[in-house]
Amino acid sequence: MFSKPGTLAGALALAMAALLSPLCASAQEGPQMNLQRVKLSAGMHIIDAQVALTPEQRQIGLMFRKEMPQQEGMIFVFEQASQQCFWMKNTLLPLTAAFVADDGTIVNLADMKPQTTEPHCSAKPVRYVLEMNKGWFAQKGIKAGSKLGGPPFEARR
Repeated sequence: MFSKPGTLAGALALAMAALLSPLCASAQEGPQMNLQRVKLSAGMHIIDAQVALTPEQRQIGLMFRKEMPQQEGMIFVFEQASQQCFWMKNTLLPLTAAFVADDGTIVNLADMKPQTTEPHCSAKPVRYVLEMNKGWFAQKGIKAGSKLGGPPFEARR
């Protein structure tokens, strides 16, 4: 159902989507492993990142994953920059989220505990969030202000 924002039909469509979203997420029985991948760089380090592009892919994210190789992660791509907030419901791995500006600059980092609903938000509007195993950024000396490289950021320069 497509409609203009602000109309009754638009409000109903948003309400239905909000009601159905938890049902869709709970229907997911295992991790999503077959998403498109992209190579990113963080200094001399190469990241093999799954790309969560659609609302459904972003909602599921890394839920239900029991392990993830150290060089792998997931990049969440949003249509427009806004404050992004993440939680760890049904996520079994401890993760660090990097909230990333259009040019690849890390705005802020957040360590996240498994299976919690505590929100972790970007310090300013961003279009990208990169999740890696907890501590990966710190171990590599990558912090807020560091730049990531790769196709998502090159198209925006």
